[in-house]
Amino acid sequence: MLIATGNPHKVEEIAAVLGGLGIACESLDALGESYPEPIVDGETMEANARIKARAYSKMTGRVCLADDSGLEIDALGGRPGVHSARYAAVRFPADADRAARDTANNELVIEELAGVPADSRTARFVCVLCVAAPDGAILAEVRGTFEGRIGEPEAEAVPRGGHGFGYDPLFLIAPEFERTGAEMEPAEKNRISHRGRALVLLAEKIGAGALNR
Repeated sequence: MLIATGNPHKVEEIAAVLGGLGIACESLDALGESYPEPIVDGETMEANARIKARAYSKMTGRVCLADDSGLEIDALGGRPGVHSARYAAVRFPADADRAARDTANNELVIEELAGVPADSRTARFVCVLCVAAPDGAILAEVRGTFEGRIGEPEAEAVPRGGHGFGYDPLFLIAPEFERTGAEMEPAEKNRISHRGRALVLLAEKIGAGALNR
């Protein structure tokens, strides 16, 4: 399965789950070619995943798996949602590395939730996976969620944790709300995360012949 993403963390998570199910994975970087990034301007994660999967599948001539994922915070009306990766874009330069973007995004979320009580800070990570063929056909599409809430900086000492990426250091996992996503070991997180759950659903579709045409 060709994984159409430039995010090494996503490649690792996807390969860890699908590899355990007997599905070999290869990243775009492994092809040794440079492919232009498609314009991803969909209004939903489903639309964005389809754009990426179709574009990279057409460029490589391979069946491609692409994902679009993000954080939905109820108190913010579902934001950052499809804008999760660049939510605080005005705060960092266009060439900022992933760590700098993550820090700025987390700081903005903390600021926007200032004064919001714990029981109103519910949130979920969402992952949409899409598999497309070079002719543009969508072979499979699934959606997985990971429930929790955004911790309070003073009361719960977030951000914290040395694993994961993105908003993981802020995200307290339901139902206990004791650990952040960044405090989970990768193997444990892969089993229950939004991406892990979506991958299990995808594997079930693949097993049922979703890629047979």
